[in-house]
Amino acid sequence: MSRTTHGGAVVFKLTGDGARYLLVEAAGTRNRWVFPKGHIEDGETAGDTALREVSEEAGVRARPMRRLRRVEQKQEGKRISIVYFLMAYTGRATPLEKRRIRWLAFDEAIEALDLAKSRRVLRSANRLISLPPRQRIGRAASRLARRFVRAALALFPRRRSRAARRKKK
Repeated sequence: MSRTTHGGAVVFKLTGDGARYLLVEAAGTRNRWVFPKGHIEDGETAGDTALREVSEEAGVRARPMRRLRRVEQKQEGKRISIVYFLMAYTGRATPLEKRRIRWLAFDEAIEALDLAKSRRVLRSANRLISLPPRQRIGRAASRLARRFVRAALALFPRRRSRAARRKKK
C-alpha cells in the first residue's frame, strides 16, 4: 500500500524530569494505549489530520516539528498506512471524544505501547528530541556552512591544473 490513509502524532512535552509522551486509550479497548491518529478526510493532508486527532482525541494543542515515519498495519481487517508527525505540546483544548490520556516517560511509553511498529516510531521520535541542543545547533551550522562554501565555489570559474595549462600551450 502506498497511499497514506491516516495521520498520527507523537506529542511530547519537556518537564523537569525529561520528555513525556502523550498516549490515548484506544477507541473501544480499555487499557490499550496508542498514539492519537485518524483517517484523512477530504481536503486534508496527513499533517492536518494528525493535528485534528490530537485535539479531538486528547484535548491537546500541539505544534508540528517534523514528519516521522510511515507505518503500515491492519485495522479492523483492512490495511492502513499511517504517517506520523513529531509534535510539541503547546496547551490544552476541549476534546471531542471521551478518552483517557497519559503523559509517560520514554521507558513507560515503550511498555504501554503494544505494537512493535508504534514502539519503533516512539524510538525515532525520542532520538530526535534527545539530541543535546548544542548538537542540533552544530548540525544545522554545519549544513549551512557547506551550502555557503558550495555557493562561493560556484561564483569562481574552475581553474585548470598546471598540467592541463601546459598541455594547452
